[in-house]
Amino acid sequence: PVRRLIVTCSGGAFRDFRAEELANVTVEQALRHPQWDMGAKITIDSSTLVNKGFEVIEAHWLFGTPAERISVLLHPQSIIHSMVEFEDGAIKAQLGTPDRANRPGERFNFLNHPQLTFAEVDRAKYPALDIAYDCLRRGGTAACTMNGANEVAVAAFLARKCAWLDIVRAIRYALEHAAFVPSPTLADYAEANAEARALAAEFLQLKN
Repeated sequence: PVRRLIVTCSGGAFRDFRAEELANVTVEQALRHPQWDMGAKITIDSSTLVNKGFEVIEAHWLFGTPAERISVLLHPQSIIHSMVEFEDGAIKAQLGTPDRANRPGERFNFLNHPQLTFAEVDRAKYPALDIAYDCLRRGGTAACTMNGANEVAVAAFLARKCAWLDIVRAIRYALEHAAFVPSPTLADYAEANAEARALAAEFLQLKN
């Protein structure tokens, strides 16, 4: 029996930044991921840890694991990507180099990675993670609202129309003002997505 799922995160482009340094970060800084070469949207999501919050939600729906049994650990080397802890205390980990392109002649070398480190996620620095956990526990349209607001806010940040910190602020604003449907239909999800996008845009206009 599975006791816990453990998802790792790199900490994104700002993992070595102090919280007070985040107010004036630039698009260029946010896109400078220390390990991964990804598209702009997911790289920004990595910098806020929104992506990791969504992975927690996905893990719940894929495997039926409750929120309190899904953990997130900061792992700067990005070698271990996920782990499963079993009731007997054994843990199985999935490892690989960050860039897992098809390279037939290349093999993972443990001697090149002699130290793997882990730390708790700074929840004050990365509030999006707790927001995602809250959306998972609430269920209904909450996660859909978070996703729609995030997409609008990330696009605005990439267009240099808002600050990096405004991404999570826009998500919070949308969740605070959106209608909540506890047992949504597909049509409810579509409406929640549209409303979240409108609310995020409204918040960002108010900020400007």
